[in-house]
Amino acid sequence: MKAAVFFLLIGAVLGAVGWRYYQRAQHPTITQRAEHLAGEAREAAGDTKEAVAAKAEDWKLTPDSIRHELAQSGRVVRSKARDMGDSIADARIVAVIKGKFVVDNNLSVLAISVACTDGAVTLTGSATSPENIGRAVTLALETHGVHRVVSQLVVRS
Repeated sequence: MKAAVFFLLIGAVLGAVGWRYYQRAQHPTITQRAEHLAGEAREAAGDTKEAVAAKAEDWKLTPDSIRHELAQSGRVVRSKARDMGDSIADARIVAVIKGKFVVDNNLSVLAISVACTDGAVTLTGSATSPENIGRAVTLALETHGVHRVVSQLVVRS
């Protein structure tokens, strides 16, 4: 009888340990889930950064071209074709662009003013480098409903 109780007790302990091991394998901890999500976020941020850089290159928003345009006219202007039926509210466009600036660590939503009239966006204020001016213009041009961006941003020392 003692042996049966002893083996029953040992079986219960081994069963509890096995169950715990199974649960850890099947259900990751909060830390493991957070690490996994952080890795996915890093990948997405890297992909976004590469996509913005590619668009900036396509739209000739490289630092050299921005310096050249700023020296010539004091502003940077880019346009893209309008889509048929694009009649997006200007307030929504401004809000989306400012939201993009808030998320971008290199741009200051407080230093850049955004105005929009019928899908034509004007950026005024300052940025820390020509690269960031290009970044601001690229983010604005990538906004649905925007067909033209005029940047009157200056490089702040």
